Amino acid sequence: MFRDVSSCNTYNYGDALYWDSRYIQEAGGAFDWYQRYSSLRPFVRRYVPTSSRVLMVGCGNALMSEDMAKDGYEDIMNIDISSVAIDMMRRKYEFVPQLKYMQMDVRDMSFFPDESFDSVMDKGTLDSLMCGTDAPISASRMLGEVSRLLKPGGTYMLITYGDPSARMPHLNRPVYGWNIFLYNLPRPDFKRPGGCSSTKSYLEPIPITEKGLLPVDFVLEDPDSHFIYVCKKMDDTELRNMPTYPLTSEIL
Repeated sequence: MFRDVSSCNTYNYGDALYWDSRYIQEAGGAFDWYQRYSSLRPFVRRYVPTSSRVLMVGCGNALMSEDMAKDGYEDIMNIDISSVAIDMMRRKYEFVPQLKYMQMDVRDMSFFPDESFDSVMDKGTLDSLMCGTDAPISASRMLGEVSRLLKPGGTYMLITYGDPSARMPHLNRPVYGWNIFLYNLPRPDFKRPGGCSSTKSYLEPIPITEKGLLPVDFVLEDPDSHFIYVCKKMDDTELRNMPTYPLTSEIL
C-alpha cells in the first residue's frame, strides 16, 4: 500500500495551505471533481435515503451538496481542510438549512461521536491523500475515521480514479467491516469510437474476484473512467457470519 502516483503531480494535495491558495484564486467559482451529481444520482438515491444524515468529506467549492439538497436530502454536514473554502461556502449557503459547514481534517474527525452518520460521501478526497508523501498513513487514518463515524448499515461512497488494484487494499480491511460493491462510470465527456452506443448497464455492480480485483475479461470502455465503491458497514450479525480467508504470501 504505497503512494498512488498514477494521477499525481507536484502539488501536495494533503496540505491545507495548497487548498487555501487554490480557493483564493478561484474565489466565487465552483468545481466538481470527476462527476456531477446528475451522473451520480442513481447510485446516491439507491444507497442513501433522503432522510440520511450525510457527511460530505472534502467538500471544497463543489455543487454536489447543493444538488443533493435540491433533490430532497435534508441534513448534509460538509467538511474541508481549507478554512478559505469553508468560509466561502458557509456564506454562500447561509440560508440553506440543509447544508452545514465546518473546517476539519478528515484524518481527525474526533469532533463527531461514533456512529454519527448514515452516509459518508467522498468525491476525490481519498485520492488527494493518496498523492501525499505519507499516503498509506493518511489513508488509514481517514478510512478508520470514516468507519468509526458510520452507523451499522451506513454507506461510505467513494468516487475515485483508482481501480481495485490501487484502492481495494486500503478499503477491504476486516477492521472496517465493510461489504463493498463496485461500479464503473465513464467520464462525462467520454465519446465512444464511431459514436456507437453501449449495451452495458453502469447501474449493475461489477463482480470482483476473491482478491478484490476486476475480472480478467472486464473491459473498460473509457480507460480514464471513474470507479464508485459503495462500502456498506455491516452490523454485528453480518460480521459474525462473514467468511474469513487465510493470509497468503501475496497479501503479506
